Amino acid sequence: MSVKKTIFTGAATALITPFKDGEVDYPALENILEFQIAGGIDALVICGTTGEPATLDDDEHRKVLDFCIRKVDRRVPVIAGTGSNSTQYAVELTKFAESAGADAALLVTPYYNKCSQAGIVKHFCTVADSVDIPCVLYNVPSRTGFCISLESYKELSKHPNIAAVKEASGKIELMLEVLESCGDGLDLYVGDDHLIVPIMSMGAKGVISVFSNIMPGETSRIARLCLEGDFASAAELQLKYLRLMNAMFMQVNPIPVKTAMAKMGYCLNEFRMPLCPMSDEENEKLYSHMREHGLGRSL
Repeated sequence: MSVKKTIFTGAATALITPFKDGEVDYPALENILEFQIAGGIDALVICGTTGEPATLDDDEHRKVLDFCIRKVDRRVPVIAGTGSNSTQYAVELTKFAESAGADAALLVTPYYNKCSQAGIVKHFCTVADSVDIPCVLYNVPSRTGFCISLESYKELSKHPNIAAVKEASGKIELMLEVLESCGDGLDLYVGDDHLIVPIMSMGAKGVISVFSNIMPGETSRIARLCLEGDFASAAELQLKYLRLMNAMFMQVNPIPVKTAMAKMGYCLNEFRMPLCPMSDEENEKLYSHMREHGLGRSL
């Protein structure tokens, strides 16, 4: 099996998409991009699940991708969320991302209509065949109702343009089997913040993180320590921030993390339905965790 180029090592942020009066707030988005890069993040994922792409229309989705790619201007790799439950639309959006200058594409498994394991291999290979940029698979059965099997991973790892997977199945045994079976054919990125150290200690190349929206430098530091083999120091940091990390999932993602970013002054606490703000009681619980680490304004 040929060795593929690694897209990034360390931590990538699954970025939120800020809204204002029902529209994408581009000044806020630019400010968030600069906060991430200044904080030392290693890569950015645009229009992943945390970016609320399900409520962006096609024109908005393309504009957000293009805007972020231009503003980042190659300072860190940009991975464009272009997955869909429609193979043809995923092909079209991934081609657009390539033409806009994305470094890679993030492809979530088809949701709702789902597919068989044979179908998932055909789906991802069809998208990967259509472009020359590397593709990152995204396995998140809690959101899609479908889990990529080990046998499918083995087959997909043979494709020259399928370079990595964001593994958010929560199935540690599956992740370890992928690391053992696919080797250099498929880099693995942790998809759950609370598992950064455990899975990176077994060979994952990094994390695609929600938590790093609010703490990009700290998340990158945890991942970097793992890459350096200093798992004791990485574990110490992970445990230090664990309650705050877990608070990012006290409600459906991205509601808590966007609420936190709003309290930090980076965006409005605005969502597109069916997502909606948390209750005052939930907000106070989140803010209490933020206060422990000096985050936010007038908390």
